[in-house]
Amino acid sequence: MHAITIPEPGGPEALVWTEVPDPVAGEGEVLVEVVAGAVNRADILQRQGFYNPPPGASPYPGLECSGRIAALGPGVSGWTVGDEVCALLAGGGYAEKVAVPAGQLLPVPEGLAVDQAAALPEVVCTVWSNVFMVAHLRPGETLLVHGGSSGIGTMAIQLAKAVGARVAVTAGIEEKLERCAELGADILINYREQDFVAELERATDGAGADVILDNMGAKYLDRNVRALAVNGRLAIIGMQGGVKGELNIGALLGKRGAISATSLRARPLEEKAAIVAAVREHVWPLVAGGHVRPVIDREIPMPDAATAHRVVEDSGHVGKVLLVTPD
Repeated sequence: MHAITIPEPGGPEALVWTEVPDPVAGEGEVLVEVVAGAVNRADILQRQGFYNPPPGASPYPGLECSGRIAALGPGVSGWTVGDEVCALLAGGGYAEKVAVPAGQLLPVPEGLAVDQAAALPEVVCTVWSNVFMVAHLRPGETLLVHGGSSGIGTMAIQLAKAVGARVAVTAGIEEKLERCAELGADILINYREQDFVAELERATDGAGADVILDNMGAKYLDRNVRALAVNGRLAIIGMQGGVKGELNIGALLGKRGAISATSLRARPLEEKAAIVAAVREHVWPLVAGGHVRPVIDREIPMPDAATAHRVVEDSGHVGKVLLVTPD
């Protein structure tokens, strides 16, 4: 088979489409013939040499994919060869085939083409696990999503609206805010021109956000705490704004607030399987019913993954950028 390899860390040109050995489905795994993968910020970090796969994972980038089951490993039940699936991965999505633990498989939702389903696993599992399983967003509460036009952001907007929450988003240009509004966002904040703390306070009559989904990390830490409502929950899922920030514990105590910080890639298989099962139970009916849909900016041939990385790094996209395997 062919896969995107990284002979030496570097810029997008470091991604090389080359022939590599086929993976084999081990105990409890299935072999998926990949139709499409999706680009995530973690893939860019891996390409740059900053985010290696966990031990035992595929060395190739790619944290999600969709395709068809080509083979079942020992001990796998409930799936058959030919099933159309999408999968949460620790690596290997930028390839023609990938071995996946069966607990990280999901059926392609009704109404979606198999390639479109590649836009779902990583973002849905990230949003559901952080916003709902950890931060416990409830109907009537306010969710603030930083980077509302990203793959994570566009999914968070839809899921929060589906459960009856109010959604505030930040984005850097008006066109992106307009797309967020089309998905259901109620409060639109241009972070280049507006102070999100002040704007959120104004829009919520001083209450603030019950839950904040943050991809920035250190840069936003102090302002996020100030933006929290009493009993608010801050869920940190990224470090685009740095890794070290100063926390005003007094302010956090005053809000009776909570901060969680999670990653998905290196979690134990049992934890990933539990998240995937929760997603299948709670989110897949919303997707099948048309209430939640993946937002796909464009599809790019997988051998040209360098172009896809440039698109994501330039932040000119809305939603997900997919990589499609050659016919």
